[in-house]
Amino acid sequence: MNEIQNVKSVFESEELMSGTEAVAHAVRLADVDVFAAYPIRPYTSVMDKLSKFLADGLLDAEYIVADGEHSQFEIGKHASSVGARAFVGSSGVGWLYAMEAIVVTATDRLPLVALVGNRALDDPGAFGVEQNDALMVRDVGWLLAWASTAQEAFDTTLIGYRVAEDPKVRMPFAIAMDGGYLTHSEHLVKLPTKEAVNKFLPPYSLGDRVLHPDNPISVAPQANEDWVMELRKQNHEAGKRARGIIYQAYKEYNEIFNAGYENPFIEELNVEDADTVLIGMGSVATVARSVTRDLRGEGKKVGFLKMRWYRPFPTEELKKALRNVSNVGIIDRDFGIAGPNDAAITFHDYRSALYDMENRPRMVDFIAGLGGREISKAEVRKMFEMTEKKDTPLVNWIGLRE
Repeated sequence: MNEIQNVKSVFESEELMSGTEAVAHAVRLADVDVFAAYPIRPYTSVMDKLSKFLADGLLDAEYIVADGEHSQFEIGKHASSVGARAFVGSSGVGWLYAMEAIVVTATDRLPLVALVGNRALDDPGAFGVEQNDALMVRDVGWLLAWASTAQEAFDTTLIGYRVAEDPKVRMPFAIAMDGGYLTHSEHLVKLPTKEAVNKFLPPYSLGDRVLHPDNPISVAPQANEDWVMELRKQNHEAGKRARGIIYQAYKEYNEIFNAGYENPFIEELNVEDADTVLIGMGSVATVARSVTRDLRGEGKKVGFLKMRWYRPFPTEELKKALRNVSNVGIIDRDFGIAGPNDAAITFHDYRSALYDMENRPRMVDFIAGLGGREISKAEVRKMFEMTEKKDTPLVNWIGLRE
């Protein structure tokens, strides 16, 4: 009885809300000092919710409306550098417009947190989901994770702050969610008390790296060939250290909030004894899990593996999970035009990660759901069937109009 009471005591309510609203609640409870906004669908509603928190006196923060996405991310970057916990976000081409500031935030090792409401890149115009926008930062020093439920969006935002701000890491973090699906669909979310969040998330601190007149330091000097390689190696090592910090953060989150995250990086459904496994991230997990259960009921040895953290990439976790699997299909809600083997982006990371396995599974790529097109149960079933067949082409576009 005491354990049940203690679990209940860390939560103040359970409410129905969208993924963006869940992130806004996490920002509120994280005591963010500065957030900057510029509207672009489908991320915008997180800033709408934060403005309401301010108006209702539920949040004490500086809310700055920028003149564009580049300025917005510059505000977040500079706020972070002077000792303020900051939050920003964008979608699609807005995220790309801010790219100069986004890259510099990473190379300066500033633990800014941002939401990416995944949206197709213009032109032609589309409000629907594609994951290319967030994947643009996979190699420049941003931590990157995908949420597939509103609860996971809430949890991952708090965990993201904890990991990004850790003195051994200090890297920016982007939480990505599929636009039009998770950004706007509503789920039940358990909201913890402020006291419980404070126990998990310490106050923001850059230590001796804070930019202040009383602390003379050099930020972004012109280093050229003299020191750039050494600085790149330092960033590289921070990314490696982040793996251990992520495990530590999830362990403490599970203990405080009775969360059930077995593995921070991946989530498995029937993978252990499967012959054929599909891998995907974001909202495709919902339909893929449903089809996996249907096929299991028909006696098929199939499984689904959901990626949560994409940077740092979980190479060893994937190898362990897929060690007995014969066939792997990658669901890419992104595209890689004229790339190796004409495959999409994430396929190459998965294939590379598994390359030196002694019993490497056969792999195929499925490009699907671009521009927000629905990925149906029938199409996921088709992907399972095609993954099992030895004569299936390496790259397959699913759901194209004929």
